[in-house]
Amino acid sequence: MTQGASQPMKFVIPTAFSPTSQFCEMAILAEQNGIDVIAISDHVAHPEHIASRYPYTADGSIRWTEDTAWPDPWVSIGAMAAVTSRLRFVTNIYVLALRNPFLAAKAIATAAALSGERVALGVGVGWCKEEFEFAGQDFHTRGKRTDEMIDVLRKLWTGSYVEHAGRFYQFGRVRMLPAPGATVPIYGGGLSEPALRRAARLDGWISDLHTSAELAEIAATLRRYRAEIGREGAPFDMVAACVDAFDADSIRRLGEAGVTHYATAPWILHGGSWDSLQHKRDGLRRFHDEVITKVRGL
Repeated sequence: MTQGASQPMKFVIPTAFSPTSQFCEMAILAEQNGIDVIAISDHVAHPEHIASRYPYTADGSIRWTEDTAWPDPWVSIGAMAAVTSRLRFVTNIYVLALRNPFLAAKAIATAAALSGERVALGVGVGWCKEEFEFAGQDFHTRGKRTDEMIDVLRKLWTGSYVEHAGRFYQFGRVRMLPAPGATVPIYGGGLSEPALRRAARLDGWISDLHTSAELAEIAATLRRYRAEIGREGAPFDMVAACVDAFDADSIRRLGEAGVTHYATAPWILHGGSWDSLQHKRDGLRRFHDEVITKVRGL
């Protein structure tokens, strides 16, 4: 998924808010219409009463209804990978600290192996304390545990015998197979300073919903953080959903600011609904003809 600055913009669509039964057909349509990546969101369960504040809306309320389905990302990726050959997949985002690191490493490595190395891991620390309570994981240490878990995943993915002695996780020499045949890119999500600094140490960053100006500012911040740790020359992806860039020219300008992957739901741009597969079919075809071909100069 990593690309150099001179390479063309990549295009991403979400599975979020769409019926699970449509995922495989969406993947086929995406591949047919020039989409490069499908992003899969993650929640384990929906509490009937949520005291936690959602950090991405002004009033702290969530953006979805209680009957929204959140299928397991890695099972979903396995199904969609089986009906495609080129399309790539990224979690947007996977709440790593909700999981046991061994079980997460196994699921991700298996998805990588079965998909032909077409997966990237987008991680976030999560915001819903109730979900952490369901999973039996500590909410207050989630950031530090996420950082350590990333180290554990990378060790386990080597396919060699490894050991680890950290603050939260300790284990003796162990080997996990299958190992990914290529490096699994890891992207960080979130907007706080710790989240952006985490992303700067990784392979990329995944946005929420932002204006072009906000994305340019975030890109500059990420470049500064990467320069501070000597990673300014390494490839870095920026997966961004933008609320004021919809045509080829504005999307090209996002690329000039540092965005490498433009994320959108084309059927919504054209007045369609999340539930209609026909709206997705029409919207993806129109987006390909009116935007993707122009951005890529086809």
